[in-house]
Amino acid sequence: MKLWLNAIATQSAPKILVTVATVLGSGPREPGAKMLVTADELFDTIGGGHLEMKATEIARSMLAMPESQLAAQRRFERFPLGPSLGQCCGGVVHLAFERVQADSLAYLNCLNQRWRLGQDSWRLLALDSAQEPSLCDANGTHLTGPAWPAGLPVQIDTSNPCHVLTDAAGQRWLLDSCLAYRAHLMLFGAGHVGAAIVRAMADLPCRITWVDEREDMFSTRLAANVTVEATDTPEALIVKAAPGTSFLVLTHSHALDEKLSEHILRLPDVGWFGLIGSQTKRVQFERRLRERGIPATRLNDMVCPIGLPGIHGKQPAVIAASVVAQLLQVWEEHEIHQQKELSRVLARIGAEASQHVSAAAQTEKMVADERHLLAKR
Repeated sequence: MKLWLNAIATQSAPKILVTVATVLGSGPREPGAKMLVTADELFDTIGGGHLEMKATEIARSMLAMPESQLAAQRRFERFPLGPSLGQCCGGVVHLAFERVQADSLAYLNCLNQRWRLGQDSWRLLALDSAQEPSLCDANGTHLTGPAWPAGLPVQIDTSNPCHVLTDAAGQRWLLDSCLAYRAHLMLFGAGHVGAAIVRAMADLPCRITWVDEREDMFSTRLAANVTVEATDTPEALIVKAAPGTSFLVLTHSHALDEKLSEHILRLPDVGWFGLIGSQTKRVQFERRLRERGIPATRLNDMVCPIGLPGIHGKQPAVIAASVVAQLLQVWEEHEIHQQKELSRVLARIGAEASQHVSAAAQTEKMVADERHLLAKR
């Protein structure tokens, strides 16, 4: 679970949620980044430094006010990072402050459930009143909370995590994304290395399905982004995996590693596949998998040994650090590629629309000219 969302669910103390609403120029965090503030603690971060210190001061001053005051419920503040805060980012950041109410349980439960199911949600927050937030999906369909305000346009741009909207009465609203983690790792093996990797990924923006037939091997304390699958047929999970899932195989059995590898390499769309082992193990597996009909092009997609080059330590924590860094590189590269593809598609659609408008205008001119000639006759 996202750190701020998890903290809201577990902290009973009065709290203020701070959201980076907009960033003009360079800022320490991106729009949509959040921090939860109580009188004594901070959860998550909007980037640290002087900006975070000022935001914390404002949030705690709100907590000290009577709840009945609007200033204790909502704030929307502009921070020039260079002139007023002395941060070298130099941009301008707008922060939204909201008191998290005790009666927001239904809305938060809905948000948590959708996040765990991998579903994107959008929060609509009134910045000039204390109205409870609403939830909708990416299509603008209302999910929970007050209805969408009359006269407020539905302007959900999924490529932009935050929008500040203004209704006909001049009231401001924050439309704020709560997007599910895209990266999904299916990890097979609950031994020392598997457990170390799961621990290392506890606070990372990903979902983990942790698989082993030995139920007693799993930790009793799991991060919110981890789902355990204790099963004697782990290959069935591979068959059902969503396209783009990443796989990491490090079980206690070479025979099981080989069986799982075969199932993974037969999938048409794999995000990444890593297999723990030496170069010798790789050579043996390649020979056996070729005999089972796995083509060389697919075998080239199998990462074995795993981890970043130049890190040779065998301790579970060292292996975990190396593999997690490797996965982050893969996922970020994939995200950049997706953004580029999206930009290409949008550019093509824009060009086609422009051509269509141009053709329509030309046709309209031809019709007008024809009418003019007919009128002369």
